[in-house]
Amino acid sequence: MPVLKPLAWISLVGAAALAMACSGPTAPSEAVVDGDGTPGAVEDASRFDRIEPLVLPSGTPAAQPDLVAAPDGVWLLSWIEAVGDDETPAHRLRFSRADAGADWSAPRTVAEGDNWFVNWADTPHLYALPDGSLWAHWLRSTGPSRMDYGIDLVRSDDGGATWSAPQLVHLADSLGDHGFVSLWPQADDTLGIAWLDSRQKAAAGVTGHDDGHHGGGAAMMLWAATYDAGATQTAEWPLDVSTCDCCTTDAAVTDRGPVVVYRGRTAEEVRDTRIVRFENGAWTAPHDVHTDGWVMPGCPVNGPVIEARGNAVWVAWFTMADGEPEVRLARSDDAGDGFAAPLTVARGPAVLGRAAMALAGDRLLVAWLEEGDTQSLQLAVYDADDLAAEPLRSQVATLSVRGRASGMPRLAVQGDEARLVWTDVVDGRSVLGGLRIH
Repeated sequence: MPVLKPLAWISLVGAAALAMACSGPTAPSEAVVDGDGTPGAVEDASRFDRIEPLVLPSGTPAAQPDLVAAPDGVWLLSWIEAVGDDETPAHRLRFSRADAGADWSAPRTVAEGDNWFVNWADTPHLYALPDGSLWAHWLRSTGPSRMDYGIDLVRSDDGGATWSAPQLVHLADSLGDHGFVSLWPQADDTLGIAWLDSRQKAAAGVTGHDDGHHGGGAAMMLWAATYDAGATQTAEWPLDVSTCDCCTTDAAVTDRGPVVVYRGRTAEEVRDTRIVRFENGAWTAPHDVHTDGWVMPGCPVNGPVIEARGNAVWVAWFTMADGEPEVRLARSDDAGDGFAAPLTVARGPAVLGRAAMALAGDRLLVAWLEEGDTQSLQLAVYDADDLAAEPLRSQVATLSVRGRASGMPRLAVQGDEARLVWTDVVDGRSVLGGLRIH
């Protein structure tokens, strides 16, 4: 395997080799390794300084991975597979589980359909609640336009062997696009879900957005709902009446209640990161994590990510407020009421963003994509309680693909192990790659 040179600012001695997601002869991605070809390690003894290949159970083609550290200590990995043929294309959502240190189980199918809406940015999710139930969602076409699609939600009580009948989480007759879902435990047996909703646009006669994801006219909204153990919707709320059309959302749970982050949108086309919290039976008014002042006439398809511990909250996001691509990171100590001034995780013309983040005790891991001569995955490991301390940085994988086809990387932590998964394309076919970080 070729040895890649670390970037000048990398403080890791090296990183690890890629995990191949399939058994083919061509590696979808490669990573920085030490001169002898072994996984690298940083000079100090901090945790999450060792990176190893993670063999994944998905075949090819496979894309849009989601990765979850379940409450019972199990890893859950889901992905989309293309099935059928050119005349009758279809897709299916599959998943596998693995105990710590164990191999992945044989993949199971959650659902399959020939009327799904599948794109590079809007990943279906799999989620596990403390009561042992599994939940999953995907996007289904709902109207005459290609951009008329909705969110189907299902629940399983038997580890994914069987699933409830799919139900739309929003108004069944609402045309336009609905997606970019976040999930969280509202209670041990109750699911919280937030999504971007176009019912306001549909009412104004403006639905969808073009292939570049640039919305116009009436604004997209952020909605949320809860579902009980019977998969019945028990409440629904509008959280924000003006959001970015197609940026990912994310959620976490603080001691004061769940928090959701997303990209807002003002009448002046300022698209900064906002946060809301559910507390005492109601949602707080939206406010900016930080007033970047990024004026952007179209959706950048680059949403924020969030982690929480107690009432400490960390948010990372992409912006070009100062005219140059940048990933920023900020911390709150009051469940998101206010945030310290953000710091720069990465900045420069190569920065694509599409950040992923995971919290492991006193370590905060942030991953993002960059693209220069090649597209690569970068990782920074911060002291979660002292973000000003110099993080450990590494280029952990270089991808074969360029542009949007790499989608959104996913990062999760279980105990003292993190896992990172992503999409690559080799010989025209999408595959998944993965790493263990410990």
